[in-house]
Amino acid sequence: MNKKLVLLPMGFIFAAFLIIPLFSMIIGSFHSDLTGQWTLSNYTTIFANAYYTQAFWNSLLIACLSSVLGIIGAVILCLCLINLSAKTQEKITFVSNLAANFAGIPLAFSFIILLGNVGVLKLLLPILADFELYSWWGLTITYVYFQIPLGLLFLYPSIREVKREWLESVELLGASKLYAWRKVAVPFLRPSLASTFVILFANGMGTYETAYALTSSNVNLLTIRIAALVPGDVFAKPNLGSALAVLFGLILVGGMILIQRKGRVLW
Repeated sequence: MNKKLVLLPMGFIFAAFLIIPLFSMIIGSFHSDLTGQWTLSNYTTIFANAYYTQAFWNSLLIACLSSVLGIIGAVILCLCLINLSAKTQEKITFVSNLAANFAGIPLAFSFIILLGNVGVLKLLLPILADFELYSWWGLTITYVYFQIPLGLLFLYPSIREVKREWLESVELLGASKLYAWRKVAVPFLRPSLASTFVILFANGMGTYETAYALTSSNVNLLTIRIAALVPGDVFAKPNLGSALAVLFGLILVGGMILIQRKGRVLW
């Protein structure tokens, strides 16, 4: 009985910071911002307004593209990392942990210094003179910066478990190295790759500070639209923002279920 009582404070914290706000958001999404009455107008407004549907598509595309590029970069770095000494691997994973958490306004400011209109790299490299940081592609590249080290942290332990003897045995039987990776290593890594993609996708969809600090409203993203509706530029529409957040959550949950259950089809 005493052990169960110890869990009560955690239960209250869980309810206060997750359950109650979640139900409040769902209930609020079915109330009108003007009259406070029950209505579906918030959802019909979202699907009828091209501005909000564009925010969904932009967020989905940036999240998917940055996640794919993040996994590709993480796999390449992991393959290079496992050939180094144990001490070097430890140092690089420590730096990757720092880079994965380096986001928000500091990251946006760093990219502005490097690739802004008068950025250091743009001044030193003429090939980057026409690159526009404050755009859809600029935001995607910024996302990839923290997606790659985050993907490395999740994939590195799994890739270390791929035994070199497995690949060498397949090659001794006459198969190519590419065939050995495709038939042996990739099936072994499939659960880790799918799980990592889900995490990177959720991370890309939910990023707000970096996008807002870098592009403000120049790139129409879902998180920026939700944040704009809560305080309101002219007047607040928190219930409409709650409806956007509910759809946002459904997309994340649906994507996680689809990738985890149907991931084998993608590979």
